[in-house]
Amino acid sequence: MNGTPLRVVVCGTGFGRFYVRALQNMPDTFRLSGLLTRGGEYSRRYARDLGVPLYTGPEQLPESIDAACVVVGSAVSGGAGGELARALLERGVHVIQEHPVHHDELAGALRLARRIGAVYHLDPFYRHVEPVRRFLAAAAVLRERGPFLFIDATSAIQVLYPLLDILARALGGPRPWAIGRPSPEDPEVRALAARAQPYRVLQATMAGVPLTLRVQNQMDPSDGDNHALLWHRLALGTEDGVLTLADTHGPVLWHPRLYAPRDEHGRLRSTGPGTEHLDRPATSPLAGTEAPTHREVFDRLWPQALERALADFAADVRAGTDPLARGQLDLGVCRLWHDVTTRLGRPEIIRPDPPRPLTADALVRLESEENP
Repeated sequence: MNGTPLRVVVCGTGFGRFYVRALQNMPDTFRLSGLLTRGGEYSRRYARDLGVPLYTGPEQLPESIDAACVVVGSAVSGGAGGELARALLERGVHVIQEHPVHHDELAGALRLARRIGAVYHLDPFYRHVEPVRRFLAAAAVLRERGPFLFIDATSAIQVLYPLLDILARALGGPRPWAIGRPSPEDPEVRALAARAQPYRVLQATMAGVPLTLRVQNQMDPSDGDNHALLWHRLALGTEDGVLTLADTHGPVLWHPRLYAPRDEHGRLRSTGPGTEHLDRPATSPLAGTEAPTHREVFDRLWPQALERALADFAADVRAGTDPLARGQLDLGVCRLWHDVTTRLGRPEIIRPDPPRPLTADALVRLESEENP
């Protein structure tokens, strides 16, 4: 198999289309050899356009298939992705599966993969997005300099798993952790609010670091992707300053701690020797993390992220890496995610109107408008 592209099928044509795009960008590593779907009209047309066979069950796959990308919901999402991954592994097919997956389902897949000598990867996806990668690299530098003092994290419920995955990697692992109950709303505050509070707030500890976690525990069952108020926002506090992932897709910001020395009378000094650091920006974006357009997210960042995930997968397939040893961090994050979602309870069902696009320019009043 070394030197020969892995023959791969993609299961699912929703987010699976991004996997297809990534695979097409890796012709030396993968050869797209089919789609595995329920056989709907869209999937049949898509397979024809790609010039690949369409399969409707793993038993239809030829023996020549090496690997599969399972990009359909698992049991926690009400889907059959876990069963499909297991059926593929039992045929000796290496599997990379899109998150989220229940802890027990993940443990079973890892054990099965080890037993039959296959590779299984869970893909939380967002750890591979370029601004997140740079956030994690910067967090590793800070971790070497000293302990984290606090974490402030915000997420939507549908992308909570990858948020916890990012945090676990930033901290060097999730343990030890403890999750408190959501903070109750103050009745007086709630009575005066014009609208219901969309966020549940939990006080927690992760890897021994105090964590404040805000989760938009709301879901539109017919359109889960478009109604998150934001996806991921993370701040890691240290003695040196605060590292912030402002959004999943950037920017990453560094806020050095404000420090001005005092003179002999106890007054803050902003000039003279020892104040040279005050000439540095109060906040600096990390190079390479500038926020893209949303079209660039779809066309560049997401396919690039999947190329990284798929390259790791292919490397493990060729090396015969033990899937169970590699999957220990994923198992820990799955358990943590289960603990958090149990504390949060069932998401509130919402059905809001579609968001209205608004540009930053529309928020800026010209000076002439303010001073006619």
